[in-house]
Amino acid sequence: MSNQIWSASFSLPINDPKVKKVELLKYVEITDKDEYIGLFRIIPKQTSSTNHSVTFQCEHVLATLLGSTLFKYHQLTNYSTREVLQYLLDQQKVKHIVLGTVAFTRYFHYSWENENLLSAIFSVPKPFNEQSRWYLDTTTYPWVLSLLEVETEPTCRLKEGYNLIGFEIEEDPRSVFNRIYPLGAGEGVNQLTIESVNNGVPYIEDIAPGEEIHETVWVDKRFEDAASLKASSEALLQKWKNPIITWKASAADVSSITGLEIDKLKEGRVLRIELDDYPTTELRIMKESKSDITGDPGNVQLEIGNLQEDLGTTQADLERRQQINELYSQGATNIMVVPAQDNADTQHPLVLPFVIDEDVVNVNTLELWLRTKPFRTYSETTKNAGQIVKSVVTGGGGSVVKSSTTGGGGAVVQSNTTSNGGSVVQSVTTQGGGSSSQTSNAGGDHRHVVFQRTSAGGPFDLNTYAAAGGSLLQLEASTSTISTAGSSGNHSHAYNTPSHTHGLSINIPGHTHPFSIQLPNHTHPFEFTLPNHTHPLEISIPGHIHGVEHKIIELDETPSNVQIKVDGNLVEFSGTSGDRINLIDYVNMSGGKVTRGRHEVEILPDSLARIEAEVIFRVFIKSQLGGTF
Repeated sequence: MSNQIWSASFSLPINDPKVKKVELLKYVEITDKDEYIGLFRIIPKQTSSTNHSVTFQCEHVLATLLGSTLFKYHQLTNYSTREVLQYLLDQQKVKHIVLGTVAFTRYFHYSWENENLLSAIFSVPKPFNEQSRWYLDTTTYPWVLSLLEVETEPTCRLKEGYNLIGFEIEEDPRSVFNRIYPLGAGEGVNQLTIESVNNGVPYIEDIAPGEEIHETVWVDKRFEDAASLKASSEALLQKWKNPIITWKASAADVSSITGLEIDKLKEGRVLRIELDDYPTTELRIMKESKSDITGDPGNVQLEIGNLQEDLGTTQADLERRQQINELYSQGATNIMVVPAQDNADTQHPLVLPFVIDEDVVNVNTLELWLRTKPFRTYSETTKNAGQIVKSVVTGGGGSVVKSSTTGGGGAVVQSNTTSNGGSVVQSVTTQGGGSSSQTSNAGGDHRHVVFQRTSAGGPFDLNTYAAAGGSLLQLEASTSTISTAGSSGNHSHAYNTPSHTHGLSINIPGHTHPFSIQLPNHTHPFEFTLPNHTHPLEISIPGHIHGVEHKIIELDETPSNVQIKVDGNLVEFSGTSGDRINLIDYVNMSGGKVTRGRHEVEILPDSLARIEAEVIFRVFIKSQLGGTF
């Protein structure tokens, strides 16, 4: 069969000694006379007592690839067909097979997960829009696997009355589709379609004018690349747009008699069918079998299909595909949140960086939640290394300053002034010119006490003069009172004071002067004019630390607007707050997809502000990187 594992069987009599030599999983070569058919591996045997025989079932050694597994996830993007096949064959546990000829060079996206090597290898040409054929050369070891082009021109014939024994034709129009909606990996809105590589159209079609539309949805979740999905669906459309015609024919292999190459009926060749009552048809031999290559070698059973039949789409492959899909991780939608809160001003925006990782399949939404609050400050200790501060303060024009200072209630002011030790105080009083004086009405006898300087500059002496009857008598100095004798009645004394001075010397010891003053309620009004002037100032500040009180302080004002940018692209927005602000139209993209890697959202207020924001995005992601930590 085309692009499938060939099978064979043989039987031996139950008592044949060769039965013991045939071991399971051993290899056997099968030939048809001189023609080499291939190398097969022996799998289950059946022993029948009724027929007295042992039947051995065999499979082609291509099936050894079933014994190696692609454990977990494997992905190849933009590798050539040869590089992809070489990568797969390198995964063999035992290197039975090496790569031979690869007739195609394509660059598709491939991924496999928990899949055996044979299924993975058979999936490689699925996206091709050309038919291909696998061929394994087992005449040498290691065996050589090649991917070849198939014939498109007839190379053999089936002719009624010549080598045709009989035939059956079955036509089934129920599976005719001229429009296909291909779907790949994922689910819901995240399921892969071909719109991105098909001008936004989700389907492909081949409809003749006036033909009725027959459409179907084709799903193969192994495809993760839109181009590969489209190419494979185009190949299927060529097959599905025509009714399925199944030919089963019995033929005689006359090539051994005629020796002609055109009489060799071999799987994969294009067969020209020439019938008396039917038009000549060209179909491909999809399967050949002989029930008895020794007893009836000329009897060949053929299954014939359309030329455009997708040789890789067989029932066995469809069954295997279903098993694989059950193991594939299709991913899930995740909500990612990137929060940030900080102060900002007109020169320093709040920045929210976020990353779209490589294993993100789709970005579904990208939104911003925004709140603007008053600018917030925090106290802290500041250390200064010491410096000289110079300043010149310049007054404005001259001005009149008025003030009236009011005292408090009356108060008692007390003070105690202390002298700095005793001191000598000297004074000289000078009398200008002499003078005379006269005392009248002295009355009776009396005495006069006077001071007289006995010499110039000398001390004064105390002398007592007594008057009696107008006579002036000089008596001795005395400190006692001397009374006059008798009375002479009223009289007067005349005396002259010549020019003189009074020298004075006083010794003042250390002392204090205590005093107490009662101040009543009062004011001190004043008024003065300040002329134009400056205050030059120079202060040296040594290194020091300012310890302050730690607390949160918010300004009383908030901005009137903020500016939002995504990857440098200005967002159409006005205001200071908002929910679900859509950013998807402003993020950097490539090929209609958000670029993978780092992105930034910037929020710039028009004054001091505190910004609180969250970037929320929904992504469809696969868990295929890293471990299970």
